[in-house]
Amino acid sequence: MIKPAQPTDVEEVVPLIIQAMGKLANKLTNTDDKAVINEIFKGFFQPQGNQYSYENTLVYEEDGKVLGSLNAYDGGKLLELRKPFLTYLAEHHQADDIHKDVETESGEFYLDTISVNPLSQGKGIGKQLIKAGIDWAKQLGYHNVGLLVEQNNDRALKLYQNMGFVIQNEKQFMGGLYHHMIFKINC
Repeated sequence: MIKPAQPTDVEEVVPLIIQAMGKLANKLTNTDDKAVINEIFKGFFQPQGNQYSYENTLVYEEDGKVLGSLNAYDGGKLLELRKPFLTYLAEHHQADDIHKDVETESGEFYLDTISVNPLSQGKGIGKQLIKAGIDWAKQLGYHNVGLLVEQNNDRALKLYQNMGFVIQNEKQFMGGLYHHMIFKINC
């Protein structure tokens, strides 16, 4: 079942967010220490008003266990939502000039992280989360749903294309080159 995340989901969701981000989590937090990265994201999942908050997250739950998550928000509010995170990193992790690239666009509901527990992959959970993200965007009145996919991630690119996403443009983000993909919601 897919439902809105709760602050109490922190222990299960934060590893999923970090898994989805991959090396970007290290770059963003300015550390390779996995425990520190985990603590930073845990500290931002439970409060509201930031991009990694539970309030911007859906979870796929089965038998009381979170098996997948989707983090999404208004793309036009990225800088506002990211500000608490960047401020914290500058004050506590000497990351005052970290990458401030903007991966979203105004007018789109942005799917930031989509992640499934490795033991549950291949069961369609990711597709269900993406569909739920599109439905969430539609409920909020958006006409475009956006996401980034690394240019060398052919498997993810094919999945998104099969679900109706199309490449809109290319974006440089934190040292990598990505396809910026859009799903058009027909109202």
